[in-house]
Amino acid sequence: MLFLVIMAGGSGTRFWPESRRARPKQYLTLTGDRSLLQQTADRCQGWIPPERIRVVTNAAHLEETARQLPHLSREHILLEPCGRNTAPCIGLAAFQVYETNPDALVLIAPADHLIRPEAEFLATISRGVKLIERDPRASVLFGIEPKFPATGYGYVEQGAAIPGSDGASQVKRFREKPDLATAQQFLVSGNFCWNAGIFIWRAARIIELLAEFQPEIHAGLARLATRAKTAGWQAAIDEEFPKLPAISIDNGVLEPLVARGGADGSVAIIPASFSWSDVGSWQALPDVLGTDRNNNAIAGPVSLIDTEGCVIRTTSDHLVATIGLKDYVVVHTPDATLIAPLGDEAALRKLVAQLEEQGHARFV
Repeated sequence: MLFLVIMAGGSGTRFWPESRRARPKQYLTLTGDRSLLQQTADRCQGWIPPERIRVVTNAAHLEETARQLPHLSREHILLEPCGRNTAPCIGLAAFQVYETNPDALVLIAPADHLIRPEAEFLATISRGVKLIERDPRASVLFGIEPKFPATGYGYVEQGAAIPGSDGASQVKRFREKPDLATAQQFLVSGNFCWNAGIFIWRAARIIELLAEFQPEIHAGLARLATRAKTAGWQAAIDEEFPKLPAISIDNGVLEPLVARGGADGSVAIIPASFSWSDVGSWQALPDVLGTDRNNNAIAGPVSLIDTEGCVIRTTSDHLVATIGLKDYVVVHTPDATLIAPLGDEAALRKLVAQLEEQGHARFV
């Protein structure tokens, strides 16, 4: 009995001006005709029915979530009144799923990743399900073979192979975002994967691990689940969730579980056979969208002269014309236009903060 939990939090400032507080990155249509959130749900269509899907998102995004996923029951959209990172988010969903089915397996997936093809995604996830069927105490995560020495991703070092697991390995250790020299060493070693942030557990096992490694979160969520039986889930979330500590599932549960070692509940990593991108910024679009003969990633009506290596998007019938641009991002929306060097994410974050300081909060 597999459930899908989609983590749809986050503000998506790196995709300003298309992404806004009310409609962050996961609600954008960056490829095809479906948003990243819709593609995440679509990926399991025909495999996991709507009644076994949960979305955990910000309270401000209820209407957009419901609009984009109309087949989803309102009670299955869990609204965080404030951000508390991924351990409380995953724990909240695990408690609710457990109340529905104590034997449930839970597939945890971020809402804003691009994965192709779907058949390979399902094949990879099926390998994880089979591993947990063999070892119900296992925690399974999925790794991406590094294509370049990325400094913006977390890494997982693979340990000993797990016999009979169709390519899974024990997790030896986690490594946070490395510097360039270290990332190059990881790439050369061939023994490291990017951490895709996709997991499979039994719901009961998530709850057990929170009790062991994050007792304060576990106690708060247990109070929440008890209160939900009389007050309803959302009222209980609004009351209890803000009291929880903020920590990621990696730092709060998986890393100490690996450090503890022993055979009591292995942490396994399965190399993914699918193509993956976290579409982290405008700079990622050329790789995921494809480019013209001058390496420009384009969406909407444009006219270009001597323009190379740019990302140019217009979200209306407004024409964008450029002359002599190289390695720039140009994004036009009905109420705001961005022109910036491609890849300067720090400056973009600074710009979004400056907009509020200057009284332009309605554009954020």
